[in-house]
Parts: sequence; structure tokens; C-alpha cells
Amino acid sequence: MGRLFGTDGVRGKAGEYPMTPKVAMGLGQAGATVLLEEGNRKIIIGKDTRVSSDMLEAALIAGITSTGVDCLRVGVFPTSGVAYLTRELRCGAGIMISASHNPFEDNGIKFFSENGLKLPDEVESRIEEFVFAKDEMFPSPTGMNIGRVQEVDYAKERYLKFLASTVPSLDLTGMKIVVDCANGATSEIAPLLFKKLGAELIALNCEPNGTNINLRCGSLHPEVMCDKVLEHKADIGLSFDGDGDRLISADEQGQIVDGDYIMAICSKFLKSRDKLKNNMLVITVMSNLGLNIAAKELGIDLAVTKVGDRYVMEEMKRKGSIIGGEASGHIIFSDYHTTGDGMLTALQLLRVMKEENLPLSSLRKVMQKFPQITLNLDVEKKPDLSTIPDVQEAIRDAEAKLGDNGRVLVRYSGTQPVCRVMVEGKSQEEINEIANRIAGVIKEKIG
Repeated sequence: MGRLFGTDGVRGKAGEYPMTPKVAMGLGQAGATVLLEEGNRKIIIGKDTRVSSDMLEAALIAGITSTGVDCLRVGVFPTSGVAYLTRELRCGAGIMISASHNPFEDNGIKFFSENGLKLPDEVESRIEEFVFAKDEMFPSPTGMNIGRVQEVDYAKERYLKFLASTVPSLDLTGMKIVVDCANGATSEIAPLLFKKLGAELIALNCEPNGTNINLRCGSLHPEVMCDKVLEHKADIGLSFDGDGDRLISADEQGQIVDGDYIMAICSKFLKSRDKLKNNMLVITVMSNLGLNIAAKELGIDLAVTKVGDRYVMEEMKRKGSIIGGEASGHIIFSDYHTTGDGMLTALQLLRVMKEENLPLSSLRKVMQKFPQITLNLDVEKKPDLSTIPDVQEAIRDAEAKLGDNGRVLVRYSGTQPVCRVMVEGKSQEEINEIANRIAGVIKEKIG
């Protein structure tokens, strides 16, 4: 069998391998056995609003409790909230059931260490070894030693208090905010947060039914938020994904402000306050060239990682950086949290607007984006692209044509059966032509 873990936990179509109750139960047993070796006998579990989340939660709990470990159950909750409560409640590990921005048919299982961090590759590999082991390797206690389940009914209040504590003086009175919760894990908690801080709120897509998560809404469809910002003459729009760890924003003119803009805005603000530790911002290879240019003009050093927020966090720790993230809006403020958090990111952005006393349309001028196109090609298999000469030749030709005024990135998604072709350059027409040419070669060679 192939590797279970991708760039963001285990993910796939619910009911099909690997997202089956059998595998989920095995992951529960393996996670409890590998991660709780030091004697901390409790794991916290949260989930998003997908119809399959209940099924996977039940299987995980069965696996965990069968090893003698207790489960703290928070129900529907943002991924970042589970990470926070894992360390706040001193659990041995945390688990989030979510496929993030994927459609409702998919689901996933993400693990956090006792410190609220995503697991490194070597620990995930160890969990896989236990899942696939032919011999029974799990503890199997009986009687009073079987694990129990506890409902954490104070989880939302504890998490809301934490979020508000990151911006202690922020008062949103007089601000009109559009919030799109993608019918996902923030549907209840996000409106509570921004109303508590005094904002006038226009809440969108806060009525999950199990099948409408991310459906033509949320951070994958920010145009919905943009239209409502203009309709209601709001000061800002905030759009989250299904599990709440991403933010895509919109200024008062209805223009999208993605993760690259947010990182540029917040880094500039922190630098102006002498709070940008080690003068460092960590980004991924997917960030726009415009962010590189803006950072250079601002005198901010950049570190670049491969795609995946855990790689961003690992590099932030190595470089001593307090801010890093992805263009997708998955941004980490490590002074406050160990993972990307859409609501926390929104609060930091709102703080800059308030303290600078500037609208978001003015703040976003800190950078100018290069035209960019990303084509997502469905693939049934993922052969190593470096071993396909025609694909490599197409990429080399494109890079030669763009020179220093653009770039090409071709990679497989770590969470979906998709090959992504991303091209940036000065001309939208030129990059469209280049991207389609590379995509044509990939379709011909891979199918």
C-alpha cells in the first residue's frame, strides 16, 4: 500500500481507502500508541461539518479508547482551535477531522503533537508502520483501563478568549465586516468573535448541512464575499475555508487581498514597530513574485520553503521568524500560535487597519502582484515529473522565454489527484499561452 500521509495529514474520498472507518480506527490506535509514549493519556478530537466527519470521529475514538487513552471531544471546531487546545489542555496529541478546502465528499485526518504542531515526516512514517504492521502492536486493555470520552463543553469560550487576547486593545465598533464561513468549522465561532469585538456583521454561509461545506463559497470563491462587501458598503470582507485555517480578505473596494498581500502588510507593520524578529518572513514557492519585490523594497529578508504550512513552521523555527505563510491565506503568527489560523490572521489584519488608521485598499499598495495563472489538471497517477523529458523540455522552454520577468512551477498537489501548473510573468496573455502549452504536454504524457 502507498503512503497514507500527504502534505496535510491523510486525505481522500470518504468511504474509500484511505478514508474508511477501518483505516481511521487504525490511525487512532497507531496515533495513541506512537504519540503518547510518555504517559499523557488523553487526545483531543475536533471535526468540520462534513457528513462523513461523524463516521470517522466514531472510528478514531474507538481506536484511541481501545488502547486505554481518553478522548476529549470538542465537536465541530476549527483546525487551529484544536491545535491550541491540544497544548492548552495539556493533551498528548490532537486530531482534526477535515479535508480543509476540498469538496464535501472528501475528508481527512490531521495529527498535532502535544505542542500543537503538525507532525514531522518521520513521526508520520512511524504511525504508518503501526497501521500497516501484520502483527498486533497496540495495547488492548480491558475493564477499567479502557479509555473514556469526555465532552469539552467550554472549548469555544476558551478559544474565543485566546483569540481576543492576541489583540487586547482592538475595538471594532463602527466597522462593517462581511464574514464568509464556507458553511464550515467557523460557522458558529467566527460571528461570535467579531460581534464580541463590536463589529457590525454581515454573516454569509454559516448554515452547514453536511454537504454544502466550501460549495461555491468561502476562501475558494472569494467573489461571493467581494460582491457582498460592495453591496453593503463594508469596510472589509473575511472569507475562511472549511476548517478555518485560511483567510482570504477583500478591501472596501471589493478587491481581493490574499495571503501574499496580508503577509506583506503585516510584515511591514511589524518592521515599523521594531517587532519583526530577525527581519524575516517565511513564504513558499507558490507566493507571487510581487511579494519578493515588495520584501526587497521594504528591506525584509525572505526564506522560501516547499508548499505546506508545516514546512513553513519548521523554517520559521530554524530562522527565528514570527510570521510566515502561503498565498492561499494559511498564515502563521508564531508569537501567538503554532499553526495557521484564519480568525487570528483576520484580527492581526484588522489591528493594522486600526493602528495605521488606513483602509485596506491603501494598505494593499505595499505590493504589486505579477499576473499569474494556475491550471489544475486531474491525474490518475503521479509519476516523477523530472523523469519525463518532454515535460522538462516544455518547462525549460517556458523559463527561457520568461527570463527574469517570470517563473514556472509544476507540482503535484499533496492532498488531491491533481497536477498544478503555475506560471507568472508580466503579460497575462503570454503566461496563459505558456501554461496551456505545458498543460498540453502533461496531458499527453500522463493522461
